[in-house]
Amino acid sequence: MPATSEPLPPRLLVTLYLAMAHAALLLAFATVAFDPRGVTGFFYHARMLAVVHLVTIGWLTASILGSLYLVGPIALRMPLAARRSDYIAAALVAIGLIGMVAHFWIAEYGGMAWSGGTVAAGVLLVGWRVAGPLARAPIHPAVRLHVRLAFLNLLAAATMGVLIGVHKVRPFLPGFLLDHVFAHAHLAAIGWASMLVVGIAYRLLPMVLPAQMPDGPRLYVTAALLEIGAGGIFVTLILHARLASIFALVTVAGFAAFAAQGIWMLRHPRPRPPAIRGPDPAVLHAAASLVSLAIACGLGVWVSLSPPSGAMLAAATAYGVFGLVGFLAQMVVAMKGRLLPLLAWYWAFANSGHRMPVPSPHAMVWRPAQYAVFGLWVAGLPALAGGLAFNASAVVQYAAVLLLVATVLDTGQTVAILRHAYTKG
Repeated sequence: MPATSEPLPPRLLVTLYLAMAHAALLLAFATVAFDPRGVTGFFYHARMLAVVHLVTIGWLTASILGSLYLVGPIALRMPLAARRSDYIAAALVAIGLIGMVAHFWIAEYGGMAWSGGTVAAGVLLVGWRVAGPLARAPIHPAVRLHVRLAFLNLLAAATMGVLIGVHKVRPFLPGFLLDHVFAHAHLAAIGWASMLVVGIAYRLLPMVLPAQMPDGPRLYVTAALLEIGAGGIFVTLILHARLASIFALVTVAGFAAFAAQGIWMLRHPRPRPPAIRGPDPAVLHAAASLVSLAIACGLGVWVSLSPPSGAMLAAATAYGVFGLVGFLAQMVVAMKGRLLPLLAWYWAFANSGHRMPVPSPHAMVWRPAQYAVFGLWVAGLPALAGGLAFNASAVVQYAAVLLLVATVLDTGQTVAILRHAYTKG
């Protein structure tokens, strides 16, 4: 159990980021559920981009930023008290997200450019705040490397995104626009979100499973391979070179190295808390996200090796769904399922004056709802991938409804858990 003598994670700031994240994911799935035809067809159109950025910026990035203030003191062993600049950063992310989604929706790309810059300013402000405590944190240097590379990659991805927005108004970028879009998307998904998730997972997954903490120089392997792969894909796509498949394989090797560490953790378990009975939904979500990652890796390599065709475009769409929604978005659900009760326990115990007994983190969750959320994700994800790949709007709508219900249940669970953090002793 966390030591209550340490500084408490910032309650209000984390709540604001979680509210932003849940609102974005609810809106994304609701949009698809109520207008499935509006997002089907070739994936590069304004409304699909609005939905994608609700997931990438709204759900993924906001959740990651909020989680940093939890993972910092709990897993990374770096106190990260909320300051005025942290709330300014959250406001910049929220304002930029609203601007991006609104301008994508109306296909006004000039507004998208400044909105993207606003989001980037907020995220990089968080990166600046994290840099000092991270340098002093007594953790494996490879974990610090993952976090630092992630923020550097985000800077490059955000710059490219802003340039694409400007280019849509005043064309100036050389080459093919779609190559630049794909380069931006891969650097953001692999270099930013995946790099950060993998780095944090080396500290957090042992707490979720629970298992022995991985150590040694092997942790540098994923950072090196993912950085080479993401950077290589970014450059080769911009240059329209024929080497993207090589860097796709390097990226897959990086994820395989991460999976190998996950298998090592499973082979070195630690005693489970007695309050956990039956399969842990957080572990189930993590396992399902890794299955989606494996599918996305296979599809991504196939797409990188295939000539343009209808089948290749269908596979590319499914690749994006499994990578973005199946792996990254669902891994956030897994990590949040374990981090959020810890935040609530910290504050509930502090509110009692460190005297009154409070429910354990595992007793704060409603297990049937967690299992329902997991089942809905498992059913909805492949249907969403298949429906979008084959332009089956009825299947897309069915999948979006399942995922929307899952998000509603997860949001209700989140609110119920957070109530413990605000209960006076």
